[in-house]
Amino acid sequence: MQIEVVAAIIHDNNGRIFATQRGYGDFKDGWEFPGGKMESGESPEEALKREIWEELETRIVVERLVQTVEWDYPKFHLTMHCFWCHIESGSLTLKEHEAARWLREDQLDSVDWLPADKVVVEKIKKYKETWS
Repeated sequence: MQIEVVAAIIHDNNGRIFATQRGYGDFKDGWEFPGGKMESGESPEEALKREIWEELETRIVVERLVQTVEWDYPKFHLTMHCFWCHIESGSLTLKEHEAARWLREDQLDSVDWLPADKVVVEKIKKYKETWS
């Protein structure tokens, strides 16, 4: 089975990244970048804006694609399009996640990232220009 999703790497003016902890499913308690599945006819950017609104009651600005990750989990193959984003409006209200944290670059390894998200974290840590 193949699943295609979009994920938001939400950053703030203090150089921090927003991470969320899953509250359900096979990967409950794992940390991830928020987002979700694309619906038929949606562009990745449209899907990401919709998902972040549904999950966090927050409007985001999608800046650019950082990376597309292909990852084989035991039960499915994941294609995850990860976008660099910032908040336009809203307060990041957790509707589906059990926890969230703003992480500085030196705190990125302080949470237990899901495997596909860890690939993105490693890229972010390597490429400092991503943070600006």
